[in-house]
Amino acid sequence: MDSMVGAILISIGEEAAGERVDSAIAGAQEEFSRSFVSRLIEAGNLELNGKPCSSKKAKVALGDQIRLTLPPPAEIEAEPEDLPIDVVYEDDELLLINKAKGMVVHPAPGNESGTLVNAVLYRCKGRLSSISGRIRPGIVHRLDKDTSGLILVAKTDEAHRSLAGQLESRTVMRAYEAIVHDNFADDEGVIDAPIGRDPGNRLRQAVGGAGSRSAVTRYRVIERFGRFTHIEARLETGRTHQIRVHMAHIRHPVLGDTLYGPKKGALGAASQTLHARALGFVHPKTGEYMEFDSGLPEWFSALLSKLGRA
Repeated sequence: MDSMVGAILISIGEEAAGERVDSAIAGAQEEFSRSFVSRLIEAGNLELNGKPCSSKKAKVALGDQIRLTLPPPAEIEAEPEDLPIDVVYEDDELLLINKAKGMVVHPAPGNESGTLVNAVLYRCKGRLSSISGRIRPGIVHRLDKDTSGLILVAKTDEAHRSLAGQLESRTVMRAYEAIVHDNFADDEGVIDAPIGRDPGNRLRQAVGGAGSRSAVTRYRVIERFGRFTHIEARLETGRTHQIRVHMAHIRHPVLGDTLYGPKKGALGAASQTLHARALGFVHPKTGEYMEFDSGLPEWFSALLSKLGRA
């Protein structure tokens, strides 16, 4: 896949062959909602193998070439919205939120509302760090849409600089839990493999990809289920999709991760089984070390039950 001014180009691989064209595009463009893609198709902005295509239900085949013309970029304004969020901790400097699976962190084309940023703008009455800009106010680090768990939001620029500095110096404790494919030979291990942009797909990252930077993940087995394993993964670095890329790299893709693993998730998992369970950091104002543990969400525990846990 490649991109150009005003358009997105997608080559259909084996994982998307046989899908509807709107589903294939939405799957390849994680930041676009399916309804946004459908509107573009209905507006005549799609070419399939060089010919106009106005049907969002058209099926795509291996090797098909999609060209989706994008409208001129409109300036997105992050507006406050009264949305339910699970606030684990809050003071004058920061919030710690247990993000729900399926919630996007900040607005983007096709996802202009309903995001975590919209919710915290409402809760904090706009009093958020400005360092990350108007669309990402307060956002110090991010979680993928379908990764649940703990995420820090800074209310002040001072807090933002402190927390970002801790992330950069690798002193923030970040523990995730995941269910991954297949069994492990060892009970624990370290994956030290640089990650950069996948040159063949701009939505994917890859070990040794373009602009690779150091990436280190430590993992340990929590419980084995034969074809699947429940693990804890701790980040020493924070690259995009790091755990997902590293697990796929060692041939243990995260259950339900259709971007890096099997196209169809087993056990009914429609998206990655990954939860940011614990977070530890030094408070930017008091200097006190603080650690929080969110436990496992119901959807994760339900999958463990399917695997045989009582």
